[in-house]
Amino acid sequence: MNRRRRKKLSGRLVDAILVGEAAQVRALLRSGAPAETADSAGTTPLYQAAVNGAADLVRVLLAAGARPDTESGTGSEGTPLCVAAAVVAGHVRRTSPGARPPRGGVRGPRGRTRF
Repeated sequence: MNRRRRKKLSGRLVDAILVGEAAQVRALLRSGAPAETADSAGTTPLYQAAVNGAADLVRVLLAAGARPDTESGTGSEGTPLCVAAAVVAGHVRRTSPGARPPRGGVRGPRGRTRF
């Protein structure tokens, strides 16, 4: 696949993630869109799906080879894995009185992430 087509498919994949079109995401991945890609701001599809809470899209992207430890954005967004940890910590705080995330944050593959 040439670079131009790959870039076009990557842009379409990120757009489909943003609007939550699972069928379109699957079709784009079958057409050769790389699961491990980023938009012009550096946001990865897996990070975007995780932030949006689209568990079905997260599963599709992981199955297609997207890595949960890939930094998203220009260093300011974090990783999809950190998003998942934050969601779990938020769920624990909402469901367990007195429960707290670890003091000082969680150490991820690239350093400390605070909640």
